[in-house]
Amino acid sequence: METFSAEAVVCAAVVAVFGSMTRAQSEAEQIYKAKCAGCHAADGSANTRRAEIPGPTTSVYRYDKEPTLALVQVITKGRKKMPKFEEKLKSKEIKELVAYIRGFSKKS
Repeated sequence: METFSAEAVVCAAVVAVFGSMTRAQSEAEQIYKAKCAGCHAADGSANTRRAEIPGPTTSVYRYDKEPTLALVQVITKGRKKMPKFEEKLKSKEIKELVAYIRGFSKKS
């Protein structure tokens, strides 16, 4: 019977957790690029021709300031010209997308 050290077990657990987090971020990034970047820009700045109101209302600033539930609601139900995604994305995908766009403020 093989025995494993505590360090090996902890290391395996860390790799498993970060691997799944990276996979979720990668999926959220793919969703963002396919469904959001056309209006909100790749970096979340809304610096695109299709953005309704570029600036603080749709930009990185807002992503960081809005409560998570508010962002989930906007993505799910839509707002003004933004379409709703409740029938196109699963609840888990929407939550991962919110986590992904929150990362924009950390990059700027």
